[in-house]
Amino acid sequence: MEIIKTLIKSTRLSWAAKNFNMYLLALSYAYFTDLIIKNPWEVLEGLILVCILWGSLYALNDLTDLELDRNDKEKRKRAFIQNHVDKKWIITFIILLISLVFFVSIVTLTPLFSVILGLMVLNQFIYTVPPIRLKDTFLGPFTSTATNTVLRLASCSLLLGSVLIVPLSVYLLMYLAGMGTYLMYKSRNRFTTIISILFGILLLYIFYVGDMNLLQFMVAVLPAFISTIPLYLSNFYEKEMMVKIADILYHKVAMVFFLICILYILFLG
Repeated sequence: MEIIKTLIKSTRLSWAAKNFNMYLLALSYAYFTDLIIKNPWEVLEGLILVCILWGSLYALNDLTDLELDRNDKEKRKRAFIQNHVDKKWIITFIILLISLVFFVSIVTLTPLFSVILGLMVLNQFIYTVPPIRLKDTFLGPFTSTATNTVLRLASCSLLLGSVLIVPLSVYLLMYLAGMGTYLMYKSRNRFTTIISILFGILLLYIFYVGDMNLLQFMVAVLPAFISTIPLYLSNFYEKEMMVKIADILYHKVAMVFFLICILYILFLG
């Protein structure tokens, strides 16, 4: 029983906020363009599958980082450090979850959705698994949160009819946002500043051309933006406390808000 609890904890259920965030952003385009969502249950199914898949990929990340995390006081509370689980059980758990997700996806949803799921798995494997392990190279910021954010957004857009329901400029904006978050977390202040400036310029362009309205920004982007403020401050003041505040704001408070908005658009909007 303890092993099962540890394996479930390793999926970081609260980190589903990232998936909720991108699904809400895609759904906001359906809402504001008066697109009739004919398959709300499929969209909800897709969100659940993406959350389960990412749970397995977070477990994979923790497995490959096990020795490094033991020496990191911010990561010592992660599941496989607090409670030892034999690697064979972790690998079996990851394989079972990934297999389940792809089986359900292939049987019930459009094949292209499974392709996007496959890209998520591929990206995470080359990011974290040796011998490639891009997270240890200069390519880390380009592949981790940045690419995964775009793929999350595309997975929902596809279920709504087309990945292009979301403008390309917004995909780029979310890519920069993901990269900036990664760089803040890694305390790379100089590069974070550069990405932040590019993000601001692109956001002004998006507002100017009408690729996003203010209400969309306030609902789908602003909560995430607010939660990054303490993450940015962690580079200068009380890192552990600031990271914890950012975690609560995004992975708990914002996540509940995102989920409520998603359910409203899908079934009441």
